[in-house]
Amino acid sequence: MKWEENIRRVVPYVAGEQPNKPNMIKLNTNECPYPPAPGVAKLASEMDSNALRLYPDPNTTPLVKALAEYYHVRQEQVFVGVGSDDVLSMAFLTFFNSDKPILFPDVTYSFYDVWADLYRIPYKTCALDENWHIRPEDYGQPNGGVIFPNPNAPTGVFESLKTVEEIVRENRDVVVIVDEAYVDFGGESALSLLDKYDNLLIVQTFSKSRSMAGLRIGFCIGNEKLLGYLNDVKFSINSYTMNLPAQLLGVEAVRDDSYFKSVTAKIAATRERVKGELKELGFSFPDSKANFIFASHGTIPAEQIFLALREADIYVRYWNKPRISNCLRITVGTDGQMDKLIGFLSEYVVKHH
Repeated sequence: MKWEENIRRVVPYVAGEQPNKPNMIKLNTNECPYPPAPGVAKLASEMDSNALRLYPDPNTTPLVKALAEYYHVRQEQVFVGVGSDDVLSMAFLTFFNSDKPILFPDVTYSFYDVWADLYRIPYKTCALDENWHIRPEDYGQPNGGVIFPNPNAPTGVFESLKTVEEIVRENRDVVVIVDEAYVDFGGESALSLLDKYDNLLIVQTFSKSRSMAGLRIGFCIGNEKLLGYLNDVKFSINSYTMNLPAQLLGVEAVRDDSYFKSVTAKIAATRERVKGELKELGFSFPDSKANFIFASHGTIPAEQIFLALREADIYVRYWNKPRISNCLRITVGTDGQMDKLIGFLSEYVVKHH
């Protein structure tokens, strides 16, 4: 059809399955298995629905203020979006406008190449080494920007701040985005580098460690000039991107620091325990500092295990892609959920070994 000639065509990002079965164990989208902070539930039950007839604050001021206080930065250094995907998408649109390719790892968050294609941004992937680590020297080549997650997804591998700083320092003439969606489970944020580097943008999310994937809250922190350009793009697309409940409930999530820390510590402890149990069953994996484990079995193909788990209503993530087609990404759930997963795998491995 003639009208199709001028359509922008892209291959979209494919999210993890979102099944809805009563007794399923859902370990495929890195959601938090624990509820949001108690203050979130309390405020949600008391909210005045009459306020919904008005537009929300376009500057998301209450949430920006709470985040600035929590992370000890100025309000002008904080930008809030509808999930970190929204923040990242706008950052691609704002900062990656060179004719040179942007750089990111070959095994990484699979939305990066989708945004690059959507916005017609040239890109080049840099291969992780045999232990799934970034090679900083790969990022010394001419480029139009750099992005990588730390810890990485789907591997869970955390790069030291020394490595992060090396990449940022070598790329002072472009924007370097560090995607810290999983940093709260055992990594160290690059926030301490912000005063030194005006080309650094750090992106985080409420979806994992703050148990609020359903509300879609993401944010980034960087220098005021970067954030000014990002806001210009945001207000050129939609002034009112974040709804009122998300703004107010997000503040409550930030306020309860002790709850936040107890949840992340619990998940990290479960992760470490499960690593030992998976190892005993013949699985190997890089040392994850995220809320998931990227595991492959010594003799049984990943796809076979993935399908067997699915039959049992236990959902994990599998990609049939180069380098990772024999790996499963397993979200760390509650201790009870992980016991059921290990119970199933123990029997399955014995049967099929």
